[in-house]
Amino acid sequence: VQLQASGGGLVQAGGSLRLSCAASGRPFSRDTMGWFRQAPGKEREFVAGINWNGSRTYYADSVKGRFTISRDVAANTVYLQMTSLKPEDTAVYYCAGDLEMSIFTPTPASVNYWGKGTLVTVSS
Repeated sequence: VQLQASGGGLVQAGGSLRLSCAASGRPFSRDTMGWFRQAPGKEREFVAGINWNGSRTYYADSVKGRFTISRDVAANTVYLQMTSLKPEDTAVYYCAGDLEMSIFTPTPASVNYWGKGTLVTVSS
């Protein structure tokens, strides 16, 4: 199973980026997918999640109203549209496959499949 994340890069504060995560080796059509991020010296944290058919989305408070998660089930791909980026959004962003959701904010232990990260750097 591979989750290939792409789309990271360097952007100025206020700018936008779109991350993609293409899954292969296993269909995730019935699974919740998501994104986490890890800034230097900090723990990996939940960013956004989307249920199997895209009808429900979940966001960390820090990104609500600025980030949008979506998915293309047929293409086994998840996206994260990031707008109004801030320097504090700088982190390595990881795609999360088969994310177990509950009433609590997901933790890395909630994830069954990880992709390699893509670096997002927001300059001030």
